[in-house]
Amino acid sequence: MEEGLIRGLFDPDEIDVRTYSPLTLAFMGDAVFELMARTLVVTESNTAPEKLHRRTTRLVKAEAQAAMGHGIWDELTAEEQSVYRRGRNAQSYTHAKNASVSDYRHATGLEALFGYLYLTGQQGRMMELMKRCVEILEEKLQ
Repeated sequence: MEEGLIRGLFDPDEIDVRTYSPLTLAFMGDAVFELMARTLVVTESNTAPEKLHRRTTRLVKAEAQAAMGHGIWDELTAEEQSVYRRGRNAQSYTHAKNASVSDYRHATGLEALFGYLYLTGQQGRMMELMKRCVEILEEKLQ
């Protein structure tokens, strides 16, 4: 397994991610996905923070994440599908104010998957899926 910059500070053998709740994985995945989206946007252009924020929001809003999740589903391994499904089906007591319940749940599934991949040290797979997610969103917006 690869070690991430931050994750490398902790003992990876101490973590049994399979015991984490799907909402805990989604909590981690939300941050990881946001950081990846911001990194992507910043590397595309050095512009005003307001424009960077708008471009990032386009990638991280629940509707977009749901579309990405649907788009990559067939490319996921059985284990990844299981994590995504657990995240999607988790009973959350909150929801996005500007998203349908279905989109919010699918976004939670995608975030759980990214949290799982991050915590298990699978940065290469995370990058591969992020690239695919961006392609899917760009196709949808055309």
